Amino acid sequence: MKSKLLTIFCIISNICIFTFLFVVYGPIPEFKNWWITTAIGSGNHKYFANTLYSDDTIRKTLMENTVIENDQNTDTDSITFEIKTDDYESIYEKQVLEHNDDEIYKLIRIKENDYSGYLVVVYDASKIELVTSSNIDNGGQTMIEISKENNALVAINASGFSINKRKLVPTATVIEDGKVKSVGKKNTHGGGLIGFTKNHVLMLTTDSAQKAIMNGMWDGVTFGPFLIVNGVKSQIKGNGGMGVANRTAIAQRKDGIVLFLVIDGRGADGSNGITINDMVPLLERYGAYNAANLDGGGSSTLVINNELINNPRGYSYTGERYLPNAWIVK
Repeated sequence: MKSKLLTIFCIISNICIFTFLFVVYGPIPEFKNWWITTAIGSGNHKYFANTLYSDDTIRKTLMENTVIENDQNTDTDSITFEIKTDDYESIYEKQVLEHNDDEIYKLIRIKENDYSGYLVVVYDASKIELVTSSNIDNGGQTMIEISKENNALVAINASGFSINKRKLVPTATVIEDGKVKSVGKKNTHGGGLIGFTKNHVLMLTTDSAQKAIMNGMWDGVTFGPFLIVNGVKSQIKGNGGMGVANRTAIAQRKDGIVLFLVIDGRGADGSNGITINDMVPLLERYGAYNAANLDGGGSSTLVINNELINNPRGYSYTGERYLPNAWIVK
C-alpha cells in the first residue's frame, strides 16, 4: 500500500514539475512576458524576474514589450474648452457628456473581464491642482488625509517616489505654482513632465522644468510613459513592458474635460490589473486627446469627498499607502 501511494505521489510530483517547467520555459511566451514585465514594472520587486530568468532573457523580453512614445510635446492651443452635449457619437461619449450644468465631476464605474476601476470626469479643469503632503519629510500621508487637509472633492495619486530615511522623495521634478518644488530620483518610466498650464491645459513635455515653466506649466510631476499626445497614441509592443498591475492615468479631451482613471489590481475587487496596452484604448474610447500614465501599483488611489473609492493593494498589504502628493479637484 505504501509503495502504491509513493508511486502515485511521484507521478503527481513529476506532472507538476513538468507543467511548471513547460509554463515557465516552454514555447508559449505569455507567462514569461507577464512575469518579467510585471516584476520589472513594479519598481520595488524587480528581483522576482531574476528568480526564473537570465539577464539576457529579461533584456530580450523587455525589448519585445515596450512603449515607443511619439516625439511630440502637447500642442496647448489644440484644446478648445468647447463642450458640446447635443450629439453623442457613442455610449462612452454619452457617459462623459451627459451631466447637470452644476456638476464639477462625474464618477463612471469601469468593469471589464479582467479589470475594474473608476473613471472620474472633471468638467472644469480650473478646479484641478497639485498638492504636496504636509508630512512629506516624515513618511507622507494617506490620500484621505491629503484630501481632508486640502478640502478636496476628488483626489488621486500623482508622482512616483523613493524613501530616504522617512522622507518621501518624488520621482525627478515636481512643479507647483510655476516653480520647481523638488528634484528627486531619475525617472525610469519614460514620459516626462505631466502637468497643467495656467490656462488649465494638460501639458505633456520632455522639456526641462525651466522650459516647461516658461511655456506655461503651473503644476506638474514627472512620470510616464506618455500614452497619447495630440491625439496620436504611442506605439506599444507586447503588453507595454510594465506588466499587469493597478494603474492610475490622467488625460484631457480636446473639449477640455479631464479624465482621472484608476484601475484596481492584484485581485482587489476581482480585478487582476491592466496593461499599458489595454489602458490606451480604454482612454481613447472616452475621448482622451492627451494622456499619461501616473504612478501605479499600491499607490493607485481614488478618494472622493474624503472617502476611499477604490481598493488599493500592494504585494504584501491591503489599503492606503502613504504618498507624497496628489492631483485634487477643489
